[in-house]
Amino acid sequence: MELYALSALLRLLLHLHDSHAQIYPRIVFLQEEQTKREPDQATLPSHPSAMKPPPLAIEVEAPAAAVVLLPSSPPRWAAGIIKRTVLSELRSQRGIALPLAAMNLTWFAKTAITTAFLGRLGELELAGGALGFTFANVTGFSVLTGLCAAMEPICGQAYGAKNHKLLRKTLLMATILLLLASLPISFLWLNVDRILLRFGQQRDIAGLARSSAIALAFHVPLNVALSKAKGLQGVSTAIWLTDLTVVLMLASYVVVTERARRRGDGAGGCAEEEGGRRWWEQSLVEWATLLKLSAPCCLTTCLEWWCYEILVLLTGRLPDARRMVSVVAVVLNFDYLLYSVMLSLATCASTRVSNELGAGRPRAARESAYVSLVLSVLAGFTGGAAMASARGRWGRLFSHEPGVVDGVRKMMRLMALVEVVNFPLAACGGIVRGTARPWLGMYASVGGFYLVALPLAVVMGFTAKLGLGGLLLGFLVGTLTSAALLVVFVACIDWDEEARNARSLAGKA
Repeated sequence: MELYALSALLRLLLHLHDSHAQIYPRIVFLQEEQTKREPDQATLPSHPSAMKPPPLAIEVEAPAAAVVLLPSSPPRWAAGIIKRTVLSELRSQRGIALPLAAMNLTWFAKTAITTAFLGRLGELELAGGALGFTFANVTGFSVLTGLCAAMEPICGQAYGAKNHKLLRKTLLMATILLLLASLPISFLWLNVDRILLRFGQQRDIAGLARSSAIALAFHVPLNVALSKAKGLQGVSTAIWLTDLTVVLMLASYVVVTERARRRGDGAGGCAEEEGGRRWWEQSLVEWATLLKLSAPCCLTTCLEWWCYEILVLLTGRLPDARRMVSVVAVVLNFDYLLYSVMLSLATCASTRVSNELGAGRPRAARESAYVSLVLSVLAGFTGGAAMASARGRWGRLFSHEPGVVDGVRKMMRLMALVEVVNFPLAACGGIVRGTARPWLGMYASVGGFYLVALPLAVVMGFTAKLGLGGLLLGFLVGTLTSAALLVVFVACIDWDEEARNARSLAGKA
């Protein structure tokens, strides 16, 4: 039976070679009940040429000569190839996702540790610090993270296309872009208390939020006086010191590896740079490409992050705002830890898809996307189960107030359902970024979070008087809507067309 399959496929390939036509047939094996049973050895014809395989459906627009006959069931080697392909993709994604998850987990863990220290200072400090970090996320960290996301499709596809010069150019352009964006953000943080008061927050909480944001903005002077810092300012400054250390280590790594590469390339590397523009010389077209992708990537990240920070602001308008803000801050800290894993899976999906598209392998890119989606669904159930099982102990790590601990226990059970959906949502976002079409994620964020989640949360939280539970129910429905939209977008991707677009975006410089 395998011999029939190989001979038939060979005839198809020979026909395609002769006609110079590019045809992509999709083979559909008939079910057993739709075909006759195979004859036994006694009834076989005497001459091998008289043996004809059972008919097979071929879904393809092709000349009649290109339609071939194959056995009625998939050959054993086909299942083996599929299994080996999936296992190989799993190994590739494991090599990317696990180190990223470890890095992101330690990165986001500092937020949970900081919140735990704020909870030890008191309920007011916990609420004020939570609002301060919320404002920093809304106006600063979300913007910078979104701008960084524009590097994923360019760098991923450039790596797949072996265009290493474009990798270095994109890194330098993105660094300059982030430095320019950080200047107005720092000045905005100086007026955080006035802005929070405009949104109806309590004056004492807004004042402490301003202290937290200023401690994050004025970096160097507070580093000198860290030993004298007390309370909230000291906690916020410790965050920046951690970030500074990571930045210095990463920058040192880039400089050292680049110098080592230049020494290893020798005259060949110098000749390559002399033959065209050096990698640090960017053209207007390259800047335009980065900015074109930066805008939707930034908006996608900001819209999603802002929606959760608006949740904190809405919580500040509930009765007993001080306790409710503390509860949602503690619950979201577990979400931050899970988000580190979501971000790793999304980056892994984006990297694998963009690498394969840049290398001109659309089928492999599609397989990477679907494997990433399945892994994210499994990770979503695991993350939701972890949050639900930790609800009894998580609140006591951050506060000794009985009202806060009890509120955390109740809300984490509902938030666990949101996390089950958040994982595939993040993976789908990574897939569309890998295809250099981040505006699809932006459409899903607008539709799911702002047209469904926020209006429904306001109605259920305030009109129906369900409080924080009503707000989270609205977010659950909105997250489901956004994830459904992205799954449809991924299912409709034309992978061959995306491979051609990647060749244009990341071709050899």
